[in-house]
Amino acid sequence: MKIIFATNNQHKLEEIRAVANGKLEIFGLQEVGIYEDITENQDTIEGNAIEKARFIYNKYSLSCFADDTGLEVEALNMEPGVYSARYAGNHANEVDNVDKLLHMMQGIKNRNARFKTVIAFIYEDKVKRFVGLIKGEITIIRRGHNGFGYDPVFLPNGHNKTFAEMSPFEKNNISHRSIALQKFVKYLKEFIDL
Repeated sequence: MKIIFATNNQHKLEEIRAVANGKLEIFGLQEVGIYEDITENQDTIEGNAIEKARFIYNKYSLSCFADDTGLEVEALNMEPGVYSARYAGNHANEVDNVDKLLHMMQGIKNRNARFKTVIAFIYEDKVKRFVGLIKGEITIIRRGHNGFGYDPVFLPNGHNKTFAEMSPFEKNNISHRSIALQKFVKYLKEFIDL
């Protein structure tokens, strides 16, 4: 089955293809000639995922899915959450966002956090949502050079490596995005006869 993933983020595209393991033929927006930036102005992770998928579906009449992911930190009232990608400002990069997070966490003992991914899938004008959560904690310093975003400071529960210290294979076996995608693929198999 060919399906459009409403993203221009190459990291996300590679990760989701690896998790799908050939069960879906996944195309990013640029690969199908869509170069528009899709706004994310909802106040929830789920809202952003739906907004992105709905934009592509309404404009191009293509079945597609979109995801949004956020890091939610207990001691920071579940921030950065929906603002994870722009935590340090609209023009900030991943390094700036991690710097701000580590600064905000200075001296805080409760380092509990979770990554949350919501996949929104639109097919024949119906919206389905698939949620993936993984709990862990924020490390004191960056560890590892793999992955992207907050991976160097997120230590999943039950593991001694941050996401950035894991190989892509290790991370993709347990990640929030993997959990959401596995639910999505299971749904497709059952209801669309993949």
